[in-house]
Amino acid sequence: MPLQSIRVLDLTRLLPGPFATMVLADFGAEVIKVEDPFLGDYARDFEPKVAGQGAMFHSLNRNKQSVTLNLKEAADKEKLIKMVKSSDVIIESFRPGVMKRLGLDYDTLKQYNEKLIYCAISGYGQTGPYKDKPGHDLNYIGYTGLLQLMGTNDRPPIVPATTIADIGGGAQPAVIGILLALIHRNKTGEGQFVDIGMMDGVVSWLQTLLPGYLNANDEPKRGEQMLDGGRAYYNVYETKDERYLAVGAVEEKFWSAFCEIIGREDLIARQHAPLEEQRQMQQEVQGIIKTKTLTGWAEIFEPIDACVSPILTFAEMEENPQIQAREMIQTIEDEEQGTIKHIGIPIKLSKTPGKIRSLAPERE
Repeated sequence: MPLQSIRVLDLTRLLPGPFATMVLADFGAEVIKVEDPFLGDYARDFEPKVAGQGAMFHSLNRNKQSVTLNLKEAADKEKLIKMVKSSDVIIESFRPGVMKRLGLDYDTLKQYNEKLIYCAISGYGQTGPYKDKPGHDLNYIGYTGLLQLMGTNDRPPIVPATTIADIGGGAQPAVIGILLALIHRNKTGEGQFVDIGMMDGVVSWLQTLLPGYLNANDEPKRGEQMLDGGRAYYNVYETKDERYLAVGAVEEKFWSAFCEIIGREDLIARQHAPLEEQRQMQQEVQGIIKTKTLTGWAEIFEPIDACVSPILTFAEMEENPQIQAREMIQTIEDEEQGTIKHIGIPIKLSKTPGKIRSLAPERE
C-alpha cells in the first residue's frame, strides 16, 4: 500500500483530524490514536452506538491502533517523545498554544526528529486575531460568507446537513498538506509544520462566487444564484407523492431535453431569463412536476440525458446500483464486534487501492 511505511501519531478527536488520519490509514499508514485516559475521543460515546461505541467513531477510526497517554504527566510525555522519534507524522487539533504549554510543540519535537511532519488543524489557523477563538463548523462557514448565501431569499440562511469546514476545510487540506510535506521530505530529508485553518479551507471553496466579487464587485445574494436555486434549470421540485426531483440542466442541450419531456418547449429559449421570470418559470415547472410521483418521473427521465435525478433517502442510496458498483458502502465482519457497515473509500487507485483492514480500536 502506498503509505505502509508511514507512521502517524494521531492526537485528534471528533471529526476533522480523525477523518484525515482515516484517509491515511485506508492507504496503509500505521495510525496510532493517542487518547486522554479520562475522556478519550468524545465520539466514542456519540449515539447511535454500534458494538458499544459511536457509529461515527467506528467509521472514522477504522484501520487504527489506540494508546492512552496523559500528556500532563512527565512519564507519559516521555512516552510520546519516544514514539515521535520513530514516527513520520504527528497530527493534533488543539487550540493554538496548547501543545506549546505541554512542551510538545513542533519546535520542541523536531529536536528529537528533524524529519517529523507536524500537522495542526484548528478553526482559524495558528496566526491572526481569531486564532484563540473557539468555534464549530457553523461559525467557520459564517465568517467566510458562505452561510449567508445558503438557502432562499425569503427565509434565514439554511444550516447545512453535513459539515463543510470540518471535512472540506480541515480534514482534506490536512491530508494534502501532509502528503505534500512527505514528498518534500523525500527530496530533502526535512520535516516541516503544516498549519491548517478550517476557515481558510472554506474560503478556498468559494471558487464559483468569490472571484467575481473580488474582481468585478459582483456581490451574490442568497437565492439569486444558479447554485442556490435562483434558476429554473438548476433546482429541486416536489413530486405528487411529496418526494423531490433534482434538475441540474445547466447546459442548453440538457435544458432542451428537460423542457421537451415536460411538454414545455416554449421554456427552452427562456433558460437565462431575468430573475423575476425565473421565479415564474419555477412555479410553472413545479406545477408540472407535481402531477407525477417520484418513481414516475424517474422512469421517464432514466433514458434521457437531461441531468434529472431522484433525491434519495439513505435507504435508497444504499441500494443504488452506482453506489454498490463503486463499493461506497462496505460490510465488515468481525468476530468480536459483529457486522459493521462502513462508508467506502472514494479514492480509487488502480495499483495500490485503499482497504478497510480492521475496525476501530477499543481504548487501551
